[in-house]
Amino acid sequence: MKSVNVKELKDMIDNDVDFQLIDVREPFENDICSLGGLLIPMAEIPSRIGEIDKNKKVVVHCRSGARSASVIDYLERELKMEHLYNLEGGILAWAHEIDPEMETY
Repeated sequence: MKSVNVKELKDMIDNDVDFQLIDVREPFENDICSLGGLLIPMAEIPSRIGEIDKNKKVVVHCRSGARSASVIDYLERELKMEHLYNLEGGILAWAHEIDPEMETY
């Protein structure tokens, strides 16, 4: 599985790289803290697959990286999707390394 770390993601954002960021956490988690990606809770991925851009790099994140890794495994295995990257450490790593003022849970 391909991945990016939070510093690489920050560089992508800062340099206006064309990619899609997908948050697979639950809405209540997104209410606490967010990176501004498209919110598609993990359980909704199969029914909302059309919202995932198949033509660009897609970074998937969750709280710690476990759920997003499961989603990527599903998308690669079942739907043969490519260009998927897991955010190492999830939003917790972002808060720890990039934005220490971010509220966490």
